[in-house]
Amino acid sequence: MSLSRRTFLGISAGALAAGTIGNSLYEPHEIGVCQVSIVLNRLPSVFDGLRIAQFSDIHFNSFLTTSHLDRAIDLTNAEKPDLVIITGDFVTAAHRRRERKIKAEQAWPCAEILRRIEPPLGCFAVLGNNDYGNDADVIAEALSTGSRIQVLRNRASAFERNGARLWLAGIDNVTANRAKPDVALRGVPKEECTIVAVHEPDFADVMRKFPVDFQISGHSHGGQIRFPGVGAVYLPIWARKYPMGHYQLGEFQLYTNRGIGVIGLPMRFMCPPEITIFTLKRQG
Repeated sequence: MSLSRRTFLGISAGALAAGTIGNSLYEPHEIGVCQVSIVLNRLPSVFDGLRIAQFSDIHFNSFLTTSHLDRAIDLTNAEKPDLVIITGDFVTAAHRRRERKIKAEQAWPCAEILRRIEPPLGCFAVLGNNDYGNDADVIAEALSTGSRIQVLRNRASAFERNGARLWLAGIDNVTANRAKPDVALRGVPKEECTIVAVHEPDFADVMRKFPVDFQISGHSHGGQIRFPGVGAVYLPIWARKYPMGHYQLGEFQLYTNRGIGVIGLPMRFMCPPEITIFTLKRQG
């Protein structure tokens, strides 16, 4: 039976659309591990080669299942990082005020799974806008109690080796107007190498004015749905300038992680979930 050109094009377009939708439903489960070398001028030589794992935007129980998070942790542990940093949005914000407590409580089963993370220097986190869209204090308590994650809310922690120090500062959520970088960096010597974790990547334009070397962020999901020649269909505020990947801003560097969860729709297209493994290198 012969087909008209119009019928053939219609069938082809339908098949392409079906294939695209099918792939976009499958892609959220295809977590990639991205290896990134970061050269820092001020990195003490004793920290040369330090490996940091970052993942972000879990959105637990909002399409992301226990098995999916287990997979992410297995991939992270397999890389044997020295340190793990999670950059916010452990749960998804409730649509109704009366549901906020219920959504926040999802952090407890999430934290139970996160207990399997095994880095020798510990696991640290900052909170995201969705965490503040529920009850940030409940989420911080679940993480620090259930999984022993240190939640850095405008404070810094130092790692020391042979008398040299590397600092990690956590900036509280920007969207919720809780970010206080001057407070977080209080007590951090200006001449010492400092990494900063901020949920929202576009806050880099503020952080680069401080004596900070490298910022890691999430929030954007990389756009979640991307098309060739178009890019992301939608990006949230505070993630439109630096939506994904590595940015060199003078002496300051930024990396935006695509996240491992999804929000809005259980789909990704040309934007797979990501765990990032940073290897810190000393300049020269």
